Amino acid sequence: MGDTRLAPVAIITGAADGIGWATAMCMATKGWQVVVVDIHAEQARTRATELGEAHLGLGCDVTRAGDVDGAIDRVLQRYGRIDALVNNAGIGDQTVPTLHQTAEAFDRVLAVHLRGTFLMSQAALGHMRNQTRDERGNRGAVVNLGSIAGLGGIPGRNAYCAAKAGVLGMTRAMAVEWAREGIRFNAVAPGYVRTPMVAALALDGAIDEQAILGRTPMGRMAHPDEIAASIEFLASSAASFITGATLSADGGWSVLGAPESALGQV
Repeated sequence: MGDTRLAPVAIITGAADGIGWATAMCMATKGWQVVVVDIHAEQARTRATELGEAHLGLGCDVTRAGDVDGAIDRVLQRYGRIDALVNNAGIGDQTVPTLHQTAEAFDRVLAVHLRGTFLMSQAALGHMRNQTRDERGNRGAVVNLGSIAGLGGIPGRNAYCAAKAGVLGMTRAMAVEWAREGIRFNAVAPGYVRTPMVAALALDGAIDEQAILGRTPMGRMAHPDEIAASIEFLASSAASFITGATLSADGGWSVLGAPESALGQV
């Protein structure tokens, strides 16, 4: 990787497992210095150690402004800059009908996905805007994690659908606000991915894996590294003229306009 002082720095939230960890590994392989941020501090530090000495692991609850500010300060003390922020931290929602849901659980889902994305972005932006522009005029990039749940409706998953739709709306709003400051905002909207969170939903009976495979034109779930590659692309200079976009990485889920029977057998 050469002189690590010249290597770009990426902060990834919720990076101890699932898509976040896959993204951390992908970006480290591509030459980024990765800050693994997770609410589970020890696991974050362990993951950073796995990546190598150029990387950093931090505990942080993204819903708490004090935690967020502390994490950003640690990153700046260590690296002096922030080139990319990946807002990946998220939790599953209530897997019961609307009339059995609680406002407290609803609020928690929105807090992690929406408030967390806002607080992390706000804290990073204050420093990104003062960084030197690159040859294309860019100072940094933010990639938010959306979902097919933010593009369509999933019965009973009110909080998750609302949160992910909000993330996509925030992405567009910040993209146009910060474009002339040289900071790009984009989102990746995955379909179903083989992660621990999806495995837990299947175990709870909240999702039907065979039905999902039948509904997905490509006939399978994504692997975390496939989503990670999309995230790294949007964070990198290869996407230097892309902002305000939502990249659907869903195996064709969101564009299916025919009955599932038209797809043929999986």
